[in-house]
Amino acid sequence: MAREQFGSRLGFILISAGCAIGLGNVWRFPYMVGAYGGAAFVVMYLIFLIILGLPIMAMEFAVGRGSQKSIARAFNVLEPEGAKFHHFKWIGIAGLYLLMMFYTTVGGWMMAYIPKMATGEFNGVSTEGVNQIYQAMLANPSEMVAWMVVTCVIAILVCGMGLQKGVERVTKVMMLCLLAIIGVLVIRSVTLPGAEAGIVFYLAPDFSKIFASPDTFFDAAYAAMGQAFFTLSIGMGSMEIFGSYIDKKRSLMGEAATIATLDTGVALATGFIIFPACFALGVMPDSGPGLVFVTLPGVFENMWLGELWGTLFFVFMSFAALSTVIAVFEGILSFGMDQWGWTRQKAVVVNLIAIPLLSLPCALGFNVLSDVVLPGVGNIQSIEDFLVSNNILPLGSLVFVFFCVSKRGWGWKNFLAEANAGKGVKFPSWLKGWMMVGVPILVIVILVMGWLPILQAWFGLA
Repeated sequence: MAREQFGSRLGFILISAGCAIGLGNVWRFPYMVGAYGGAAFVVMYLIFLIILGLPIMAMEFAVGRGSQKSIARAFNVLEPEGAKFHHFKWIGIAGLYLLMMFYTTVGGWMMAYIPKMATGEFNGVSTEGVNQIYQAMLANPSEMVAWMVVTCVIAILVCGMGLQKGVERVTKVMMLCLLAIIGVLVIRSVTLPGAEAGIVFYLAPDFSKIFASPDTFFDAAYAAMGQAFFTLSIGMGSMEIFGSYIDKKRSLMGEAATIATLDTGVALATGFIIFPACFALGVMPDSGPGLVFVTLPGVFENMWLGELWGTLFFVFMSFAALSTVIAVFEGILSFGMDQWGWTRQKAVVVNLIAIPLLSLPCALGFNVLSDVVLPGVGNIQSIEDFLVSNNILPLGSLVFVFFCVSKRGWGWKNFLAEANAGKGVKFPSWLKGWMMVGVPILVIVILVMGWLPILQAWFGLA
């Protein structure tokens, strides 16, 4: 059977960007920009994105395009006889399932807030009242499970329609709508009276925040490096699958740069929604879910046509979540199709049952299973997120890097030939030393720093 392919380059770019554009862009990146010196942090982030994120993304795309397989069979096709890289596929697919086990629940929160905003449930409600509504949602197991299942069903059914008719067609429309909604919300936010203070807070370079002390500089550098790494969803095959669906008309470094630019643009634009609105209405922005689910509904409530802007914002959030879920589901379905020869329909049926069941612990982790907590990490959602973000992504990225530079893997010459096929920005051959030494060091730093606070908590050193 011929390998499915995207119908257009735009489809590939928007779907890959949709996988990268996630909820972390919305509530994590803008806060870090404000906390670490505005534009000064953006510059640091962009440097790490170029020297760390882009090369690994190009490598993951190359493995996909060179093998024309998902992570299930890609290493088997490309590795020399006797190599063991193919064993990583089991860790990769475990990472994809783990990501869905908590991301579907959080995506459900976004969808749940659309009718809450649209029906005026937050009208005249104080911040404390909004927090009570949010906490009541988390404490309600039936509501949490229902919205999680809705998220799963939408994503799997889209994937079940096929690559071009389902994944590409739906995600293209969803991503274009997402970009349009962002544009409308940015214009609304920056034109609010008093929005200037939020723009200054967000983008005016303040190097004193970064260079206040060695510890502050290291914290900012680690935050920038971590964001540049995690924002692209590299390391477990979620990008590799899309590489397997594209032709050789364009070089892969250029495509990775385009996707990273779109991902970063959405993250920056989200800050233009959040910070001007918060400052215009006298609300100090904070990080984490509290900003999105507790603070912002009150901000929209105080705007003219607040219900409309708030509803649009959570439609945007839902599209950001669903684009990632659909992209990762496609990777999961393709794994079954490549590894066991399943039809797409069989893979859909199996996962339509498996993924909601696997996602139940997270959905119930805020209520029925709220007592399940790992010291230093947190509840079930935090545990699953930690396993993916702090372990599988960095370790998987190292596997892709070593596979592409080592003679025991695919090898540098083979990788370069694949990555540079087609027109566009080429992957520099002189980067081999950096990929063999520099990138692994940075990834190991991310891995160690992710574990350090947890080990400190376990051994009473915090």
